[in-house]
Amino acid sequence: MDMHTVVLGTSGTTAQDVIAVARGAARIELSEEATAAVAAARAVIDDLAAKPDPVYGVSTGFGALAVRHISPDLRAQLQRNIVRSHAAGMGPRVEREVVRALMFLRLKTLASGHTGVRPLVVGTMAEILNAGITPVVHEYGSLGCSGDLAPLSHCALTLMGEGEAEGPDGVVRPAGELLAEHGIAPVELREKEGLALLNGTDGMLGMLIMACADLARLFTTADITAALSLEALLGTEKVLAPELHAIRPHPGQAASAANMLKVLAGSGLTGHHQDDAPRVQDAYSVRCAPQVAGAGRDTLDHARLVAGRELAAAVDNPVVLADGRVESNGNFHGAPVAYVLDFLAVAVADLASIAERRTDRLLDKNRSHGLPAFLAGDPGVDSGLMIAQYTQAALVSEMKRLAAPASVDSIPSSAMQEDHVSMGWSAARKLRTAVDNLARVLAVELYAATRAVEMREGLTPAPATRAVLDAVRAAGIQGPGGDRFLAPDLEAAYGFVRDGRLIETVEKVTGALA
Repeated sequence: MDMHTVVLGTSGTTAQDVIAVARGAARIELSEEATAAVAAARAVIDDLAAKPDPVYGVSTGFGALAVRHISPDLRAQLQRNIVRSHAAGMGPRVEREVVRALMFLRLKTLASGHTGVRPLVVGTMAEILNAGITPVVHEYGSLGCSGDLAPLSHCALTLMGEGEAEGPDGVVRPAGELLAEHGIAPVELREKEGLALLNGTDGMLGMLIMACADLARLFTTADITAALSLEALLGTEKVLAPELHAIRPHPGQAASAANMLKVLAGSGLTGHHQDDAPRVQDAYSVRCAPQVAGAGRDTLDHARLVAGRELAAAVDNPVVLADGRVESNGNFHGAPVAYVLDFLAVAVADLASIAERRTDRLLDKNRSHGLPAFLAGDPGVDSGLMIAQYTQAALVSEMKRLAAPASVDSIPSSAMQEDHVSMGWSAARKLRTAVDNLARVLAVELYAATRAVEMREGLTPAPATRAVLDAVRAAGIQGPGGDRFLAPDLEAAYGFVRDGRLIETVEKVTGALA
C-alpha cells in the first residue's frame, strides 16, 4: 500500500497521485497556497451573494430552472436539495478505486481556487478520503455533461452526512454514523457549494487515468505473449529488425518490435520457418504484431496527453476567475475525455483480436507447423485447449461490442437545456471491462504459447522464455499433459498477467522493456 502524502496545490495534480489515492492509502494535504486561494474565491462568492443581482448557482436555480431568483433564506436549502435530488443513481455499486479517484479529482478542482467553496468544504472532503470512507455510488446516472452528476452527488451526500458509504472495514453503513466515528462533522452547504461539488468530469477522468496505467502494463505484456507465440510457431524474428521499423517511424511500433526482439534473444526456435513446411512469410497475426500493438501504444500516448491536460484543469460552472469575475462556461462537457476513452476501447479490442488469432493458430494442427491438434496430450481422447480458445473468443467478441463508441450518442436532458451530452462516463465504464478482458485474453495466449513451446522437443527456447516457463509452473500453472480442469489454470494465468509478474519475470533476463 502506498502511504506517502499527496499535497494538493492550485495547479492540478498528477496521474501518479490519483492512482496513489485511488488504489493505495496515500494521505491528502492541502497546501497553504491552495487554502488561501480557496478562501479568496469564497470571499468573491460571499460578496455576490450579498447583492440583489441574480448570479447563476449563487442566487438562482440550476439548469433549466436557472430563471428563478432564490432569496437568501432559501439558499442553504437550495444547495442541500440539488445534492439530494441529483443523487439519483441506480444499478450496481461502482468500484471503491473509482469512487476515490472521483472524489480526489473533485477535490483537486475545489483546491484550485476557481469554484468558490469554503475552505471547510475542501478540508472535510480530504478528511473523508483520509479516513477511508467511500460513498456508495451507482453505475448509472451520468451523461458526461454538466459533470458526472449523479456519481458526484452521491459523494456530496456523504459530505452532508447523508446516504450510505463504505467504511475502511468494507462494511456499508449510514454515512452519518461513519463520519461521527471518525470525528468528522457533516457540512451544511452554502451558496454555490452544492453546485461546485457536482460539476466535473472527475469520474470519467479517474477511470481514464487508471485505464492508462493498466494498459501501459498490458501493452508490454502483449509484446511478450506475441514473442512467445512467434517462437512456438517457429517464426522468424527478422521482421522485428529496427531498420525495418525505422522506415515507418511510428514510435509505438518501434517500441513493440524492440520488446519482442529482447524477449526472443538467444532463441533456438525462431528461424525454422523454412524447415519441414517452408514459409516465405509468417501470418499477419505474427508478422504484424508490432504494427498493431504499436498503434495501440501511440493511442495510449494520446490519451495520456488528454488526461494530463484535464488533470491541470479546473472544471466547474460558473467559475471564479483570477480577476474576481464569476463566469458561466461549458468546460464541464466531457467530449475531450470521452473521445480518448472510446479510442482506447477500439485499440484494446484490436489488440485482443490479434492475440486470439495467434492462439487459434497455435491450436490448429494445419497451421501450427508440427504441434498437436489443440495442444492436446492425446488428440481425440483429449480436447486440449479447444475450449480455452472459445473462452478467449467470447472475450474478444464482447470487446468488439464494447468498442462501439459511446461518445457519438447524445440523449438531451434537463428540458433541452442540456441538449448535447458526451456519454463519457459510459465510455469509461465499458473501457474498464475491455481492459480486464484484454488481460484475460493475453492470459490465454500466454497459457497456450508456454504449452506449445514446451512441446517443441529438441529445440531450446530463449532465456527469457525459459524464465517464463519456470515462473508459470512455479505459480501452479500446469504444462502439457492430459486433459484436466482448465478454469483454475486460466485464472492463475490471468493473475500472473494482471499483477505484472510476467513482465517482472522477463525483465530479470532482458532488462527494462518499453
